[in-house]
Amino acid sequence: MATQHLCLLLFTSLLALAASFPRLDITNFHLLNGSLDEVMNAPPESPEPDDDDNHVRQVRDIAHHPPAGHGWPKDCSEIPAGSRSGVYIIQPKGLHHLVVYCEMNVTHGGWTVIQRNQKDTPVTWAEAWSTYKYGFGNVRTEYWLGTEYIHQIAKQKVYQVRFVIQDSTDSIQIADYNLFSVEDESHGYRLRLGSYSGTAGDAMTTDNPKTMHDNMKFSTKDQDQDTYSKNCAYSYEGGWWFSACYSVRLNYKGGLTWGNLCKGNCKSSLIRIKPASYC
Repeated sequence: MATQHLCLLLFTSLLALAASFPRLDITNFHLLNGSLDEVMNAPPESPEPDDDDNHVRQVRDIAHHPPAGHGWPKDCSEIPAGSRSGVYIIQPKGLHHLVVYCEMNVTHGGWTVIQRNQKDTPVTWAEAWSTYKYGFGNVRTEYWLGTEYIHQIAKQKVYQVRFVIQDSTDSIQIADYNLFSVEDESHGYRLRLGSYSGTAGDAMTTDNPKTMHDNMKFSTKDQDQDTYSKNCAYSYEGGWWFSACYSVRLNYKGGLTWGNLCKGNCKSSLIRIKPASYC
């Protein structure tokens, strides 16, 4: 009898201890396509589904907490210097936790990857508005982080963006814009870019109003916000900041396009953002 009482007391104590741990709400857990085992700064326990929200998974946080007063990193620029590239948990201001891929070993590191694609991708990019909003694909390979999450991250500070394009000859070309922001959903997730520099050519802020992407709202097959008489996203099978229609097509299953660099035969793309640096 005493042994049973001791076991019950121990079990109750363990439950109370578990309940005392805070929980991580990983809003885009679906992008992991697996467990947290490969996440660089993840808690050690496996998450379990949350029945109330398909987009949110929860996990007991029994890992060492971030330094007091700092909290979880708000983007990849707050990951400690010298860390490896890989999947990390971040928590943008006012949001639940997200999983993102952080590029830490290129151009001083700290880049948050918001898109990655390749010509022979298994991902179908002809998705609906709600799918683009919350992201899809596999954060380790080809994926779209989510238009809403891109907006939420980029509104925290003044950001820059780098487009990395692999052309048809396997050469890597880049296009940098010194400012990058995405307006909220009520404003159509309108894209705002700064000045261009790089080797790929400026295909996003072209002077041609029919192929302009800067200052355009985001369009999908079921949410037409372009300037064309028809639906560019439906016709060209992928969500993007279309005008009428494009000089850049990166969210697409097949050969990619970047201006005059490669028209339908680019092999891969990567888009990454980080806070802008000023002298």
